[in-house]
Amino acid sequence: MRRPRVAPAPPGVNGRIILSFLVSAAGAIGFAVTYGLGGQTQWEGVCLAVAFAGLAIGLAIWGRRLVPVGGYVEEHEGFPPPPEEQAMVAAVLTAPDSPVRRRGLLAALGLALTALGVAALFPLRSLLPSDRTRPVRAREVTPWGPGVRLLNADGRPLRPGDIPAGSVVTVFPEGGADAGDAPAFAVRLRPERFTRPPSAGHLDGLVVYSLLCTHAGCPVRLYLKGTGRLLCPCHQSSFDLFADAQPVAGPAARRLPGLPIEADADGYLRATGGFTAPPGAGYWSRP
Repeated sequence: MRRPRVAPAPPGVNGRIILSFLVSAAGAIGFAVTYGLGGQTQWEGVCLAVAFAGLAIGLAIWGRRLVPVGGYVEEHEGFPPPPEEQAMVAAVLTAPDSPVRRRGLLAALGLALTALGVAALFPLRSLLPSDRTRPVRAREVTPWGPGVRLLNADGRPLRPGDIPAGSVVTVFPEGGADAGDAPAFAVRLRPERFTRPPSAGHLDGLVVYSLLCTHAGCPVRLYLKGTGRLLCPCHQSSFDLFADAQPVAGPAARRLPGLPIEADADGYLRATGGFTAPPGAGYWSRP
């Protein structure tokens, strides 16, 4: 029996299919690398979109340009098919130029599917207990540290005299003002009214605390002059600055972290360390 002829692939089709599968594999590898380096939601989404798009485009080209389409009518007398037809089908499937025997296409498809499968395993790492402490450690690192100068909103270094009594001044760390956990506030209080000594100390009544509410991370900006109370506008938590910024109302359960400060030889305010506790909203290991 003469072996049936299989129509050759149009020029460039194999290359486009292989390229699509390689792009899919690259997207899957990019997702795995991005996730392994700490994760960034937008880039992870882009990588997954590229991976699935490349796989879909490659399969679409394969099915449209290499697999025969159309209506076929085949006469047969019954099942199983005659030995001649079985031999013909086997000859088509085993032909060197058969669409299902093109090794390059199958290898590229296998690479794309393998890369996607491996990438799908990476998010399972989030369910393991070994990484549960990583976000906690990250929250404890802020731009504040020994020797960091306090700047106002205009980027100007502050001196103790720049903080008038009875007013709250937002301050930022020099060199790290853009960090989300960096904002703090300075306020001058009367030391004799302290009912609890500030955990970070004070400089002649001048204290500095994190600006982020310990409930949901909103900025606490509403200062009730004379009462020493600072209010969060989001959920109405209230902090008593005379009692080391202890919460006295609302859903917040932790006091505002304090920042130890000093005046340097030139009279500028500098931090002598970081916050006394991680700033911002509470998480699973804290109230």
